[in-house]
Amino acid sequence: MNHPDERSYAGFVSHLANESAGPTDTPDIPDPDGENRIAAFFDLDKTIIARSSTLAFSRPFYQGGLINRRAALRGAYAQLLSLQGGMSGSDADQIERTRAHLTSLCQGWDVAQVRSIVEETLHDVVDPLVYSEAAALIGEHREQGHDVVVVSASGDEIVAPIALLVGATHSVATRMTVADGRYTGAIDFYCYGENKAVAIRELAQANGYDLARCHAYSDSITDLPMLEVVGRPAAVNPNRALRKLAAQRGWPVLSFSDPVPLRARMVNANLTQMVAAATAVGVGAMVTWYGLRRRRNR
Repeated sequence: MNHPDERSYAGFVSHLANESAGPTDTPDIPDPDGENRIAAFFDLDKTIIARSSTLAFSRPFYQGGLINRRAALRGAYAQLLSLQGGMSGSDADQIERTRAHLTSLCQGWDVAQVRSIVEETLHDVVDPLVYSEAAALIGEHREQGHDVVVVSASGDEIVAPIALLVGATHSVATRMTVADGRYTGAIDFYCYGENKAVAIRELAQANGYDLARCHAYSDSITDLPMLEVVGRPAAVNPNRALRKLAAQRGWPVLSFSDPVPLRARMVNANLTQMVAAATAVGVGAMVTWYGLRRRRNR
């Protein structure tokens, strides 16, 4: 059942297109190159995909010998909690403790092996989890010439391939310290909370984004700094605190609930294109046949 403050996805996309095409009452902020580029910043977990990206790879990491069975089971438990929605504070704390534990476990891991496991299992692990609404919204932003940036607290080795998979132009994620090709267990940059806003500001300065005209999407109140740094924030599958705040501030609230494998969507898109092409060929053949018949009957 939808909440009364939720907007239909189709209505939001229509509004987005009209907003982009029409004049804006937000004054342009000049950037160093004399442009005013627009970006859409997406949180990853429960915004683009239906689960925790880090914990989704617990099983492949276990099969690859990087973590033991106990760690894999802890990851599965945290994954279950993250799917329930509206978690209590203790459950959220459990997930954070699990993530912290997995981070500590990575000390000594070979970075190349981690990247190889993610690359080999990416489609099997992540593909079925991508919300069709998120994929379509990313496509809409790209059609309008906007950059799309995935901003996540998960590790860069996981986030960057997922961002590429869903069609994003950039990604920002947590960066672990590496020495001699292995993780040291320390963190160079934790892409969480206020640090997400810091990273977005840095990207805006580097790429000439007009933050007043940029978009941001997230499910969690912990991403409030990320949502507040842009002029066009929206809550997606929001937790209770973010839903309340979005209602107070009049932010759009979107419900994404349809994880459909990207490959299935591509097959459907290809079938649609094939039907359209076949129809065009059929119409062309009919016109040609009709023209020839007319000439013969003259």
